[in-house]
Amino acid sequence: MLGRLTVIIALAAGIATVAVAALAIVTLAPDIVRPAVTQPPIVLPAPSRATAPPVASASPGPPSGSPANAFRVGQPAPQLHLIRVGGGTIDLAALRGKPVWVNFMGTYCASCRDEFPLMNGFAARYESAGLQVVAVDVNEDEATIASFARQLNVTFPIGLDPDGSSSQTWGAVVLPVHYWIDATGVIRDGAYGGIGPDIMAVGLSRIMPGVTVSP
Repeated sequence: MLGRLTVIIALAAGIATVAVAALAIVTLAPDIVRPAVTQPPIVLPAPSRATAPPVASASPGPPSGSPANAFRVGQPAPQLHLIRVGGGTIDLAALRGKPVWVNFMGTYCASCRDEFPLMNGFAARYESAGLQVVAVDVNEDEATIASFARQLNVTFPIGLDPDGSSSQTWGAVVLPVHYWIDATGVIRDGAYGGIGPDIMAVGLSRIMPGVTVSP
């Protein structure tokens, strides 16, 4: 009987000791036993994206490679100031007020040789209408083009472009090239070479309003 009582007293004492220890832990170290309060995650705002200002769309021009684009149709003709075969100079600015036909060519070009007699004919027929025909020889010396002009009895002036700089400015990358410029100095038509009188007449009609141009 005495032994059982001793055991019960010992158990009670142990329980009391555990309870006191637990109370001390709760009191002295609450953060150990209390669940941590979870903070909501901080959501950073997405980085703002700079919005580009709207770009005004330009009026659609002629597609790249089209005749209007290649020949600058509707644009002022570039400057052209050359030494003239036989003496003097050729200045396109001095021809303002007259319709001008500019032809970039070379004596080594078979189409150029074929076109010159036709150009001679147009120059003679429409001289009274003020037509000025100007040929520009590219990358050759004066003696070569002078001989060429004599053989074909060329009646209009020929200018020298010995280093090809003028042809590059005009975009005359393939020879021959024709430009028809009106009296205000604006290019109204153009054509790559190897053309006949029909196309020549069309080009001339666009720079000589009111004049009936026949092939």
